Amino acid sequence: MTPERRYPSDMSDARWALIEPTLAAWRDRRRAGTLDIGRPPEHDLRTIMDAILYVDRTGIPWRYLPHDYPPWQTVCGYFRAWRDDDVFNLLTGLLHRLVRVQEGRAAEPSAGIVDARSVKTSGNVPATDQGIDAAKKIVGRKRNIVVDTLGLLLAVLVTAASVQDSVAGTTLINQIAGRQPALRTIWVDGGYRQHLVEHAAALGIDMQIVQRPPGVRGFTPLPRRWVVERTLGWLMLHRRLVRDYETLPASSTAVIHLAMIDLMSRRLTGESTPTWRGT
Repeated sequence: MTPERRYPSDMSDARWALIEPTLAAWRDRRRAGTLDIGRPPEHDLRTIMDAILYVDRTGIPWRYLPHDYPPWQTVCGYFRAWRDDDVFNLLTGLLHRLVRVQEGRAAEPSAGIVDARSVKTSGNVPATDQGIDAAKKIVGRKRNIVVDTLGLLLAVLVTAASVQDSVAGTTLINQIAGRQPALRTIWVDGGYRQHLVEHAAALGIDMQIVQRPPGVRGFTPLPRRWVVERTLGWLMLHRRLVRDYETLPASSTAVIHLAMIDLMSRRLTGESTPTWRGT
């Protein structure tokens, strides 16, 4: 029987059909004892995923979950288990390929765009995981992402805001070279140094720097770069990402994947993303 949708963030039957096989396979492996994550109580996986998406979409603390979801301790426990077992990353990769095929593209991208955005952190984030982005005057963390030319997430790295783009970019390029062997071109902004261009070239990737036109001030859409900037804007539709509330960088990475899972599953099923409206 199809469960009643409690909130706009809950999945439709069509969206659940995209996600359910991956979560069911995870549960089967846990039951078989091949995953050492303890033995949380058995709950309906769809309800658990709806509860996690509710937190990601609304930005509430785990303890504030509505009572018509399972207990917050259970939901948070599943979130941590799926985070540690790379389930969110698997779902992102699956949905990414499906969206590309639906859009008439090859399943594996040949080009991508890199960018970073610093965000403020909440009080529960350890001081050792924070830093100061001197250019943006932000104390917090930095989200470094790679997207394809459709703006779909390929890789993400969360660091202290003080980490230079070129340093984080080196790690991202290494990740993407292993995961996306078809990727041959990447566009970046002027904050990425020449040594990173040379490092990418050694991995068979042509990294091209998109410079801001001389004399231009304020926001200006730049060729190729606007795609990744739009993706960073999409992420902000999920209030859990407006500020970094996560104690661990791994959890910060997971909630970014969750936002993209939400966006891509809606895109595949033709469902719009609800917008926030004041009263």
